[in-house]
Amino acid sequence: MGKNDFLTPKAIANRIKAKGLQKLRWYCQMCQKQCRDENGFKCHCMSEGHQRQMQVFGQNPNRVVDGYTEEFEATFLEHMKRSHRFSRIAATVVYNEYIADRHHVHMNSTQWATLTDFVKYLGRTGKCKVEETPKGWFITYIDRDSETLFKEKMKNKRVRADLVDEEKQERAIKRQIERAEQTVPVNEVEVEVEDKLFKRDENDDSKIKIKLGTGNKNVVKERGESSRLVFDDAAENGGSKKERAKKDGNEKAGGKSALDELMREQEKAKERTNRKDYWLWEGIVVKVMSKPLAEKGYYKQKGVVRKVIDKYVGEIEMIDTKHVLRVDQEELETVIPQIGGLVKIVNGAYRGSNAKLLAIDTDKFCAKLQIEKGIYDGRVLPAVEYEDICKILQ
Repeated sequence: MGKNDFLTPKAIANRIKAKGLQKLRWYCQMCQKQCRDENGFKCHCMSEGHQRQMQVFGQNPNRVVDGYTEEFEATFLEHMKRSHRFSRIAATVVYNEYIADRHHVHMNSTQWATLTDFVKYLGRTGKCKVEETPKGWFITYIDRDSETLFKEKMKNKRVRADLVDEEKQERAIKRQIERAEQTVPVNEVEVEVEDKLFKRDENDDSKIKIKLGTGNKNVVKERGESSRLVFDDAAENGGSKKERAKKDGNEKAGGKSALDELMREQEKAKERTNRKDYWLWEGIVVKVMSKPLAEKGYYKQKGVVRKVIDKYVGEIEMIDTKHVLRVDQEELETVIPQIGGLVKIVNGAYRGSNAKLLAIDTDKFCAKLQIEKGIYDGRVLPAVEYEDICKILQ
């Protein structure tokens, strides 16, 4: 067996050592060769192959460095987009994940000398949100893809359409209220006039005038005739008290049903106005249902919404680990507390109100609530869907 054979113990040991990452200062990017110590790196620099590569580098050094810089930045951001798209994470963690590939573009071949300089560059150019904390630098990826911008544009368009619909509903409700105010005083005046027509003082011997319909003709009768007519009418209607009571009840029921109908219309208008396609609120407890985050241990874990970004994305602080994630509302789920707990109505007619959970109907997937504060304080809502309510952190 030869001295440098593939299966010699020395060759095997060298391959085992070469598997892991070595020190960055002993790596030659031009030759793509990693040396294990300073002596090996010095010998490599004196080799003919390295000298030829340095001659190529010396012909246009700026172009070579800029090429490595662009490639390093592009691959680093691509890794951020795939692995930590909505998360706030330490820069060192992302860098360690990135350099796990032995064949990555090394930082000593770029224009940045340290990771801190690179992180500051990402913050200045607006490609990441950068925060300096006592625990180090933290970065958050800012998604600026064409697809994301298109979705944001469509969301803004829907928001503007919702505002227009709200204004139309408010004008329609205002017109209904004005018509109701104009109708009620007229009816009261008519009733008062009719009551006055049939009233007479006890000492007044004048003839009784009866006004029929809306015409201007008055019928004048003698007291005897008028008395006889009055008693005749009483005799005719005496046996129909039940019918009159039934008729009065129907009229009252009709008035009540009309009022109920108006209230139902107002409830429907309020529902259409306050029903949105976004439901996140600060302070509510949600459950993370993102399967890509299952590898990190966040799947089906609960967290608190600390901040809402662009109405559709929330910064979630996990209850167990205190880690902060940035997750879209489509990958979140509302949480229902125990009976007696406080909830936030996140969507629907009473959007934004706090309520107390009174009961749960598991068959119809809805809950009975009582609003706690505000202009609707004390109002009981018999059936509100699970998706429209969420637990409040107490």
